[in-house]
Amino acid sequence: MGQIRVTGTGRLKVKPDTTRLVMTLSGTYKDYEDAMKHSADDTEDVKKSIMKFGIGKEDIKTVTFSVDASYENYNKKGEYDRHFVGYEYNHVLKVEFANNNELLGKILYALAHSDTDPEISIRYTVKDPEQEKTKLLGDALRDAERKAEALAHAAGEKLSEIKSIDYSWGEVEIESRLGSGFYMDRGKEVLADDAGYDLDIEPDDIEMKDTVTATWDLID
Repeated sequence: MGQIRVTGTGRLKVKPDTTRLVMTLSGTYKDYEDAMKHSADDTEDVKKSIMKFGIGKEDIKTVTFSVDASYENYNKKGEYDRHFVGYEYNHVLKVEFANNNELLGKILYALAHSDTDPEISIRYTVKDPEQEKTKLLGDALRDAERKAEALAHAAGEKLSEIKSIDYSWGEVEIESRLGSGFYMDRGKEVLADDAGYDLDIEPDDIEMKDTVTATWDLID
């Protein structure tokens, strides 16, 4: 009794239902304490700008945070050297909420008119990614079985029970990016709480792909 080992591919299109707003704050200052203070102040300003729309402080999460010494390279009479510029902080925050163009427009408008100058990336995902991943893996296994049955039939044999399933457990990204690096017009006028950009965004479906390899026994 022989065996057959086949790799199946799962493909799935999902409609995003969740907006993920990623905000990057950065700055360089001579003193470490100044860098930390400006980071804290800017972070608090961003959070206040978002929280006034009913989003909890605990829902505004840190993705990455760092404070590193920054140097500038220069050429002095044919010799390369570098001098200390200061301490650079980078703080990446994210907030997620159900797709809502009105809310998104208000948050973007508030950030544009705050005292900070965050770089904005708008992304879309799904509320329950694990459910979509399970569907994708099922589709991949069914594809492997269809291929195995076709090959076995061509060889005049049939599939018996499945012997093993191999999967790499790599991270499947369920995200589409509308864009990044948004720098919005800033203003210092006093704003109404309901001021916002008039947005008409319909995010495209997210295309997912993954593979599963399975082995079957063959019977005559």
